[in-house]
Amino acid sequence: MRVFATTSERGLNQEILPMRLYHKAKKLGIWDPKELDFTQDREDWKTLTTDQKELILKLCSLFQAGEEAVTRDLLPLIRVVASEGRLEEEMYLTTFLFEEAKHTESFRLFLDEVAEYRGDLAIYHKENYKKVFYEYLPQAMERLIHDPSPEAQAEASVTYNMIVEGVLAETGYHGFSNALGRQGKMPGLLKAVEYLKRDESRHIGYGTYLLSRLIAENENVWKTINNKMGELLPYAIGVVNELLGEGPHPFGLDPEEFVQYATKQFQIRMDVLERAKDRSVDEIYGISEQEIGVLS
Repeated sequence: MRVFATTSERGLNQEILPMRLYHKAKKLGIWDPKELDFTQDREDWKTLTTDQKELILKLCSLFQAGEEAVTRDLLPLIRVVASEGRLEEEMYLTTFLFEEAKHTESFRLFLDEVAEYRGDLAIYHKENYKKVFYEYLPQAMERLIHDPSPEAQAEASVTYNMIVEGVLAETGYHGFSNALGRQGKMPGLLKAVEYLKRDESRHIGYGTYLLSRLIAENENVWKTINNKMGELLPYAIGVVNELLGEGPHPFGLDPEEFVQYATKQFQIRMDVLERAKDRSVDEIYGISEQEIGVLS
């Protein structure tokens, strides 16, 4: 017989992290891409050199396809979480998917209204990028359709939350900030990136929670996570190198500094996850937003 959590003695657990993230998302995730003001961006775009425009298009191409990919690929995880009866996690993930859709919309608005670019942006997707977004991400997420095991969930979350969001997207935000923020250009695009970064901090926070819970519940999952993180790191670093390529580098960007930044983000994720090995499931339920880097 079917049992509904919210009409049973169970109710909703307001204290666990996914429910707290859900409440934050209701307040902080409700922004409309159509309200982004690109007026100054259109003027700034005209002042950029050809090389500078090329770099911004490269960055946008990586984000545009990446945001579409994570929007398309999230559903199997939502289904697994729902099938396990984790209602609070499912409720949060509904906001997660909504936000990914808005991120997809935001970059396309910039490309249409500012860059006025109608060409095929896939020309900027090189070998390492394709390995992550064309192969590893969809394979890991689609595996959950027929294999909802803890190990499969762990590999999916590592790929999606730790590498795509926690390393690549975070390094991309750093790129936009260094390229445009220091020069005071493209305020509309930077506002979009600000919203994305805030949303993604909650997404990464959920992924950290999920992986930490899986570690606490299953003693063999840590090995799966450690192996997958190590497997994907070279591709993540490869994406950074593909973006900046050989010099000269527009906006004075330093490729080595970006590689170091990406490596630092990777280590931050690993350090938090490793601490979960010594924690109980109840302790993971109560983990704080600050500990896992949720911005607000």
